[in-house]
Amino acid sequence: LIIFNICRGGAICPALFVCLPAFLWADEVTITSQGGALAFNGRIIGYDGKFLQIETEFGPLTLDYDAVICEGADCPDAENFVPILRFSGAAQMGDVMMPALVDAFARSRGQTITTETDDVNRFDLVVIDSDNREAARFSFHNTNSDEGFADLIAREADIVMAVREVRDDEIQRAAEVGLGQLDQAAQSRIIGLDALVPVTAAGDELNFISLKNLAAAYQGKLENWAELDGSDQPISLHLGPITDGQTQGFVDQIVRLEGDGLADTVVRHETLEILADAIANTPGAMGILPYRNTGLTQVLALRDACGITTTPALTTLKTEDFPLTMPLFLYFPSRRMPAILSEFMSFLRTPQAQLVVRRAGFVDQGPVPIPLDAQGQRFVNAIAAAGDELPLSELQRMVRILAPRTRLSTSFRFEVGSTRLDAQSRSNLLNVAQAIRDGRFSKQELMLVGFSDGRGDAEANRDLSSARSEAVSRALRNVLGSIPVDVVVETEAFGEALPMGCDDTEWGRQMNRRVELWVKQ
Repeated sequence: LIIFNICRGGAICPALFVCLPAFLWADEVTITSQGGALAFNGRIIGYDGKFLQIETEFGPLTLDYDAVICEGADCPDAENFVPILRFSGAAQMGDVMMPALVDAFARSRGQTITTETDDVNRFDLVVIDSDNREAARFSFHNTNSDEGFADLIAREADIVMAVREVRDDEIQRAAEVGLGQLDQAAQSRIIGLDALVPVTAAGDELNFISLKNLAAAYQGKLENWAELDGSDQPISLHLGPITDGQTQGFVDQIVRLEGDGLADTVVRHETLEILADAIANTPGAMGILPYRNTGLTQVLALRDACGITTTPALTTLKTEDFPLTMPLFLYFPSRRMPAILSEFMSFLRTPQAQLVVRRAGFVDQGPVPIPLDAQGQRFVNAIAAAGDELPLSELQRMVRILAPRTRLSTSFRFEVGSTRLDAQSRSNLLNVAQAIRDGRFSKQELMLVGFSDGRGDAEANRDLSSARSEAVSRALRNVLGSIPVDVVVETEAFGEALPMGCDDTEWGRQMNRRVELWVKQ
């Protein structure tokens, strides 16, 4: 696929990106360069107010609209252009949260919105200027994450609302049609957090479960609660609809982690509300529900083999210490979009936008301070895990350095087997950079503190954790360009000294390989 720009003067020059939203026009138009040296026919794929994208026999061509003459009924009206952004995907995001964010965005610009509804799953939010003119249109198609990616690949949407990460086959198909690499940081944005939690009927004896046993139960390998130290009764397995993105994420990341599939005995339910009711009223039932939708069920904490227990809560979701944290994604193609999209994306990082996310029932990405005296269990785990390779003097050094500081809920973790930050951590990095730009860390000392799992030599692990903290520091400096003079950014590392999970499981080791953000006034 060859993509060109036609620049001012009629010259042809290469372009890196396919530009413009893919609004499909029906008829061909004729494009002529200003000097008349070049002319061709094609169908308009998109227009963003400055650049035109044409589908031609040579492939997509991106043109500076001021540099060409367009003839045909479908030629855009540059003077009266209204940008349209088409969102498609998870109804959990599109029902309440996204409309509330668009409304808050418009109000921050002194604008208002009106709603136009096509059917139960489709509606437009029309942004109205102070002079009562239409300034932009946010069009929503609320279905599920699968449909969102399908609409993007079919050029029927510009932005995907997803409650799971993009899958390999979706990445490949998007690349094949010229939409870029959807797994790259520049093509996604996390706007909030949710979590899946294991639940049972209220009053059941069990209060916690390990991820390993949770996966084994859904694989059909555990069939009775007595095998989990519960009462002697069969386990009745329940899940939400097969199209629910969060449920898909659970099956992909937990159940199929060892290569085993979902048990045939799992009962699927049409909605999450029906699922919650079924679990609450079925003795012996086990299910997976979003953190905010547990209803009258009993929530189970996650406990690893060594006894470390994590409960779903605001701080454990923000820090990713709860393993089933599920980010809420916006995915978009690698092409030029109308300027209002960039402005909207910048707005999503503001405290005002994060307040909207929280009020919509999700977990926002705003950092929460966690004082040292609120971290007693973590330090109990550290003392319990200390051995010959991790002397008391190292724990004392850690306490001495961290005591004058406050931990923020912002954490950084890496993809399995990689030095690349995971999706939530990449988003966290951009949020920290924006906070620094906005002066929210003015006259403060930031310390990026690295930790490791406990596999191997303690000294080598300390070196690994130091390399991780330095990697995050470099990434932060690359995003910012330079650190403001009134902000200090330091690094420190304590290796395996503060475990968050058990080292005999991959999930536990992943929890332990992290970089935390600590702040000193």
